[in-house]
Amino acid sequence: MKGIFVTMISCAVILVACLSCVKSKPDTLNTENLNAKAMLQGIWVEDNTDEIVFKVEGDTIYYPDNSSQPSYFRIINDSLELGGYRYAVVQQSEHFFCFQNQTGDDVRLRKSTSQADSLAFCGLQPEMISSSAIVKRDSVVLYNGERYHWYVVVNPTKYQVTKTSYNSEGVGVENVYYDNIIHISLYHGAKRLFSRDMKKQMYEDKVPKEFLSQAILGGMTYDYIDAKGVHFNATLCIPEEASCYMVETLVGFDGQLSMNLLEY
Repeated sequence: MKGIFVTMISCAVILVACLSCVKSKPDTLNTENLNAKAMLQGIWVEDNTDEIVFKVEGDTIYYPDNSSQPSYFRIINDSLELGGYRYAVVQQSEHFFCFQNQTGDDVRLRKSTSQADSLAFCGLQPEMISSSAIVKRDSVVLYNGERYHWYVVVNPTKYQVTKTSYNSEGVGVENVYYDNIIHISLYHGAKRLFSRDMKKQMYEDKVPKEFLSQAILGGMTYDYIDAKGVHFNATLCIPEEASCYMVETLVGFDGQLSMNLLEY
């Protein structure tokens, strides 16, 4: 019996030791390939056309235009991790880099040897794309012989909206835009019936969350007046795309606000 007890203790010690070995084993699945990152430093051009694609400096990739934001990157095993995506690395050497884009096509790059290519990145600052002009509209409308005066003011803000797009190589890049806040006021004579700043988040029940995260509140136009109140149409659009939602924004004579999706 004593021998059995000693054997059990020995097994337990061996098991604990084995578990310790497992815990201390490095995580190779997410280990960054620093040698591959070092080889990627420099300016890279498209292999066939010599078009500048990006510059790698440290752990950041820069693009030769001021609408695309710099992106942090890593090389994990045989994948380029960039902008939340992973691209399979097909081949890499000191002066050649080939990886697969989002559609599975090979992107073949060659390290630039031309000093002139560095000029594409001189003084380059990411541009936040926005209209800086404040737009004001107002009008007097009649209903049942009563005069109502409405005001709409589109105010540009510093709230950033990030949109992911794909460049000519099929690589995802981020563009940053500024959102708007739109103020609506409604008066009946000297009496103010409604006054409020409208933000795109107020339309989250009418517009899909994924769309809304990349959209800006672009405009607010007067539509008509009836027994319910004054009807405006708000447009929420993804910048530089045809994708938009139009949401009816109704300001009631009682000062209450309601919304109704009109079209996509």
